[in-house]
Amino acid sequence: MTPDRRLNRRRFLAATSAASALTAAPASAADAPASEIAGTPGIIDCQSHLFLPEVIDLMRRRTSDPMVHERDGTTFLQMGDWHRKVPPAYTRVEDKLAAMDAQGITLTLLSNNDPGPEWFGDDGPAVARLIHDALAAVVARHPTRFRGLCSLPLQDRRASEAELDRCVQRLGFVGVLLYTNLKDVWCDEAPFHWLYARAEELGVPILLHPARPMTTGQVKGYELTSTLGNMFENTIALARIIASGLLDRHPRLQLVCPHLGGTLPYISGRMDHQLGVLRRGPQNLRRKPSEYLRSIHMDIVSPLPEAMRFALDFSGPDRLLFSSDHPWVQPREILEPLRSLRLPAATEAKILSGNARRLFRL
Repeated sequence: MTPDRRLNRRRFLAATSAASALTAAPASAADAPASEIAGTPGIIDCQSHLFLPEVIDLMRRRTSDPMVHERDGTTFLQMGDWHRKVPPAYTRVEDKLAAMDAQGITLTLLSNNDPGPEWFGDDGPAVARLIHDALAAVVARHPTRFRGLCSLPLQDRRASEAELDRCVQRLGFVGVLLYTNLKDVWCDEAPFHWLYARAEELGVPILLHPARPMTTGQVKGYELTSTLGNMFENTIALARIIASGLLDRHPRLQLVCPHLGGTLPYISGRMDHQLGVLRRGPQNLRRKPSEYLRSIHMDIVSPLPEAMRFALDFSGPDRLLFSSDHPWVQPREILEPLRSLRLPAATEAKILSGNARRLFRL
């Protein structure tokens, strides 16, 4: 077994012990409610990511993807031909807290930045535990500011089942971050169906999030991978979940799609027509695709007020969630377009925090 195939046990235990030790650290002054710090009503951010130093260090030691390397003083994450910069601020909790405080964000649902455990092969279960122990340590240090979202090593069902239960029942995590594809396998495929059933049983929402796009080869020109590839990931994954019948089999499942649903809300009429009129696609669905889509929560990470307005008209005020996608997007870049709509106070309050409190039982 090569070093990349099996995580060095001594290093893993050392990293885990370091993360666990943080849980004993006292809460800092940053745990004062953001509403008191910024003088504005509290906001809940439902999508925010952190490059965990423990995981960055692990990827520095790897010789195959995913890897981290340094070039001209800059840290890069490499996943195939997709290379992303990882500035130091993207790894620091204090920088995230400062961004939250500046915009009156009271509470953030925090996840590890991709890659997820599925990229680490046989080491995936150990990497998932490393990620979740590190996130739990951040939450323990700042218990009024963060809640955790788990990402599972879905290449190993037994390990994923155990880790999901540990995260929800022992660590107090409030949801599952599910990548749109699991190392080039769509998230609606049969090996993952158990997850939808278990999440429904546990009462925890599943939050979709784009992984390394399966369309990278088509959109990498002009650096359009994040602009187009991520949005097409959301669109395709969500359309496949609807077409698969998973939402019929699990009617109590709470599903969240980021980035205003990708492009699917704008073309859902075409999906209705293709399935319902032209009879193309599965004919066993109980509702129109657009009706399923209106039952799904969407976050508003799309810094364009007209797009937010369309989503509000399409889904209604009870299905939209404020998220920032920090550190890739600064919270004000989402808040300012939302506030420019001058929505009724009750509607804005639902989007900024009320819907999240209800959905995640905060």
